[in-house]
Amino acid sequence: MPDNQPNSQTKPNELYPYQKRLVEGIFERLSEIEKGTNLLFQLPTGGGKTLIFSEIARKYLRDFDQKVLILTHRVELLGQTSRVLNSVGLDTKVIDSDVHDIPDQIKFKCFIAMVETLNNRLLDNECYLDDIGLVIVDEAHYNSFRKIFQYFKDTNILGVTATPLSSNKNLPLNENYDELIMGESIADLIDSGYLCKATTYTYSVNLKSLTVGISGDFTVSSSERVYGRDHMQQALLSAYEEKSKGKKTLIFNAGIATSIKVYDLFVAHGFQNIRHLDSTFSSQERREVLDWFRNTSDGILTSVGILTT
Repeated sequence: MPDNQPNSQTKPNELYPYQKRLVEGIFERLSEIEKGTNLLFQLPTGGGKTLIFSEIARKYLRDFDQKVLILTHRVELLGQTSRVLNSVGLDTKVIDSDVHDIPDQIKFKCFIAMVETLNNRLLDNECYLDDIGLVIVDEAHYNSFRKIFQYFKDTNILGVTATPLSSNKNLPLNENYDELIMGESIADLIDSGYLCKATTYTYSVNLKSLTVGISGDFTVSSSERVYGRDHMQQALLSAYEEKSKGKKTLIFNAGIATSIKVYDLFVAHGFQNIRHLDSTFSSQERREVLDWFRNTSDGILTSVGILTT
């Protein structure tokens, strides 16, 4: 089930009971706290974070005489979030790289922006957006958002994430957020029938040569070395043929070189239904690849840093 979509028996913008409880609880807390107090909300992937914060934005605009700004860090999330906001009845102004001045911003109450784009606009004009009362940060564990906070010290910031651990262990989230609000756990969502229980398979591989970087994760360079080795590539191909052949398949890679190597290996073994996708692709190229994958029942997509956060 996609993160912001209910199942086929639910209307597109209808909240589940647990989602309604979370919306009411978070909104009540936002109504109580002083300006400058920031909240961090955690909910597992698939729990409906986008739909929940879209409903919070709608209620905020209904009850408060200030505007809402929503920040994302990837163009795919920009489009996804905009669609969900529209589904709850919010007319939003999207701020992407093509948007510079907004002479008609008085017509809008809700803005959604790429973090890097907005940061560039604010560097040129600190008053680029006026009368923002609530800033919602999607995928708040990414530290790229920190540079924006200085412009919104007199607002409330609501960070939203499935993983409330900073992408840089030297820049913990409690430096910017005052309270953590926990949603349902993965186990609770599975037991209640909102998420499916995953079937997982593991393969014994030697990962001793992986090194840990400053963020606390394995470095891209060491991951590329390990997963780019011929025997690791062959193990991946064998796993695909054993468990996933003929099914829609996503392959996540640590680096671009490894992903391209995966693509070349599969093509060499006769699999023409495969595409590679990474951050160097243009917006148009990304849309074309994702549309292809969405409409190809046995498509294989090998990617880097696009479909996961």
